[in-house]
Amino acid sequence: MTRIAFVGLGTMGLPMATNLVRAGHEVSGFNRSPGRTATFAGSGGTAAGSVAEAVRGAEVVFTMLPDSPDVEAVVLGDDGVLATAATGTLLVDMSTIAPATARTVAEHAANAGLRALDAPVSGGEQGAVDGKLSIMVGGAEADFEAALPLLRALGTTIVHVGRAGAGQTVKAANQLLTAGHLGLLAEAVVFLAAHGVDLASAMEVIGGGLAGSTILDRKSPAMLGRDFTPSFRIDLHHKDLGILLESARSAGVVIPLGATMAQLMAAAKAQGHGGLDHSAVLLVIEQLAGRS
Repeated sequence: MTRIAFVGLGTMGLPMATNLVRAGHEVSGFNRSPGRTATFAGSGGTAAGSVAEAVRGAEVVFTMLPDSPDVEAVVLGDDGVLATAATGTLLVDMSTIAPATARTVAEHAANAGLRALDAPVSGGEQGAVDGKLSIMVGGAEADFEAALPLLRALGTTIVHVGRAGAGQTVKAANQLLTAGHLGLLAEAVVFLAAHGVDLASAMEVIGGGLAGSTILDRKSPAMLGRDFTPSFRIDLHHKDLGILLESARSAGVVIPLGATMAQLMAAAKAQGHGGLDHSAVLLVIEQLAGRS
């Protein structure tokens, strides 16, 4: 049993923290919205009233937060993780943030005598619930090995991809590919509908060929049924593509398709769809085609 602090019990964080409890660990959880903390306590975790309360005495601290400023505030701020955690504590940030921020956090953690990993995830809410996330980890190899037994309660594909910040860089590439697949799927749906093709049949046969993908399997039913209940919101994918564009700019890399998808996600957000699932990019494609 490991004493764990888990900060950030949102859509992804709550089931992840719960899976750590189910794996037999002692987990103290904190969230800015008290209702989520109460739900976690009802699942066997310990409710904490602050970041410091959750972190105090923990051997490993997990954070799962919306954006870079949130991670900086929780980890680097007064009464935050670095101000509270004991020397040698392992910090595993599973948020999706800028690679540069991940490197800054790792540097500050090292200066404070802590070990830090950036370990963003892919797989959506259902992957978090099922403990079947893909986890891409940046940081020291020894720290990755130390975290691996805990990460196995959260995911099935867990890979050390390099030094600090590498996990976030790989996650940015993941979000690029996911956005591209979503955009092309939306275009295919609009194209097929314009020709009067039975969409369910079309998706079935396309899915069995080279164009088949996890995106098609999971998101085409949502698009065809126009059910945009969020498992990963437009707002978050918009944020992630912003990270991608900035990281590409800093590396001098051209990503024209990624930039196009960033604009489409931005349009969806601007049109008030930010709270919908990212499959709702279909609504923008339909509007551009004059079929909304």
